[in-house]
Amino acid sequence: MAVHTSSAAEAAAPTTRERILIEALNLFAQSGYGGASMRELARRVGIRESSLYNHFAGKAAILEAIVAEHGPASSASRLEEPRYKQLARQPAAFCRQFALDLVEQWSDPREHQFQKVITAERNRVPGIRAKFADHFYAREQSLMTDYFRGFALAGLVATPDPRETARLFAAGLIYIRLEHYVMGATPSSRPKVIEAIDRYLAFFLSLIAAGDGDNKKRKPKGETRGKAAPD
Repeated sequence: MAVHTSSAAEAAAPTTRERILIEALNLFAQSGYGGASMRELARRVGIRESSLYNHFAGKAAILEAIVAEHGPASSASRLEEPRYKQLARQPAAFCRQFALDLVEQWSDPREHQFQKVITAERNRVPGIRAKFADHFYAREQSLMTDYFRGFALAGLVATPDPRETARLFAAGLIYIRLEHYVMGATPSSRPKVIEAIDRYLAFFLSLIAAGDGDNKKRKPKGETRGKAAPD
C-alpha cells in the first residue's frame, strides 16, 4: 500500500515563478541582460519557452520582478514587518536590528548577483533606473524617516531633522558595506563586519543621544530633544 507523504519540504519547494526568478538572476549575472535569452532561461528552469510567458510578459518584466525583491526593496519590506514596528520606541534596538539584517543580506550570494546585474543594466533597460532609484530607495528612505521622526517625537533621540538623521544612519552602513564587501579582494569575515557595525552604532547612537523607552535619560536643560523639524 502506497503511503502519501505531503511533506513540509514539498510545501516549501519554490514555485515555477520563483524558479524563474532564481535562474534569471543567475543567468543575468553570468551573461548580462542583453546576452540572456528566454530560450536559455526556459532550459535552466526546465520548462518550455512559451511557458515563461504564462508568468511574465517578457524579459524586462522578469528583471523588474528581480529588482522588486532585492536591494532597497527588501530593506523597505523588512521595515514594514511587525518585528520592526515593535521597536518603534527603541531606537538603539531598532538600529542594531536593521544593521544586522543588512549584514545577512550582504552575505547572501544572490545579493552579490543582484548588485552586479543592477549596476550593469540600470541604464540600459527603460524604466529600471527610475523604478529602482525613485520608487524603492524613496520607499526605504520614507519608512526610515518615519521611524526616526517617531523616536524624536517620543523624546528618545535628539535631532532637528529626522530625514537627515535617517540618511546619516544609512550612509554609515553603506560605507561599511563598501569597505568590507565591495572594495576588498575578498569579503571580510563576519566577526570583523560585526565589530565595524558595533563601533559605528555606538558612535551614531551617542551622536543623536539615543535611549530606549525603559532607559530614557532625563532631558538636559536647553536640549531640543523631540522637536522634529518638518521635511
